[in-house]
Amino acid sequence: MKKILKVFIICLISQLATFSLFAGSDGSLEIKNKAKGQDKEVKDCFETVNRGIFAFNQGLDKVFFKPIAKGYRYLPKPIRSGTSNALGNLSNVVTIPNNILQGQFKEAGINSLRFSINSTLGIAGIFDVASYYGLKKQDKEDYGQTLGTWGVNEGCYFVLPVLGPTTVRDTIGSLANFGGGDAWYNVTIANDTKYFENSDYYYSRLTAGVDFRAKNLEAFTSLENNSMDLYASVRSLYLQDRKRKILNSDETTETMNDDDWEEIDSQ
Repeated sequence: MKKILKVFIICLISQLATFSLFAGSDGSLEIKNKAKGQDKEVKDCFETVNRGIFAFNQGLDKVFFKPIAKGYRYLPKPIRSGTSNALGNLSNVVTIPNNILQGQFKEAGINSLRFSINSTLGIAGIFDVASYYGLKKQDKEDYGQTLGTWGVNEGCYFVLPVLGPTTVRDTIGSLANFGGGDAWYNVTIANDTKYFENSDYYYSRLTAGVDFRAKNLEAFTSLENNSMDLYASVRSLYLQDRKRKILNSDETTETMNDDDWEEIDSQ
């Protein structure tokens, strides 16, 4: 029963964290229309099934995750800011190895320094001291992006119950986190230590999802209200944003069909 509960918690956390794939380094979401004539074929191999699962996930978000995010916003701003800083600092344990795997040695050096400074002088990353010394935040990287950089095709797009949108490539990349690629997972879940417990990992992931959802309540509400086909819009947003991050482009994430939604500019 305990193991089943852990799996359920991970699934809930993943649903909240899924949309963080769309966010920039500050956790904000920017969405904009794409010009006509720039569509590309989408490998949605299981669209009928995907749409059913997507509807289920949306219902779960409305009754569970969105209310939590709204409540989180009532916390004092310094607490929310410190939480975001700490979570961003913790994400470096995945970003740094992927910087190296992608040949981004300068970024790896900057992120390593940021992690060291903020983890110590910044009190576990609560305060972004590194930025004060001129070490600016870098874009987050993950193993799915690394595979894309290496030329691995994204494969079919599909939607998982609770877990949300993904592709074959990103799913394989996510598995790397549980195979030794995430230092935070290693010291909390994979290895027993006297300093951390399994719950520390779950709490951090859950908090990261809540923090992101709270920052983008208006963005997602606008997306829902203005989209003619919400499923197609989220699919386009996900695939375009993943491509942008693999190419390390600064362009705003855009839809693949300008009929999907009206322009949304959310910070």
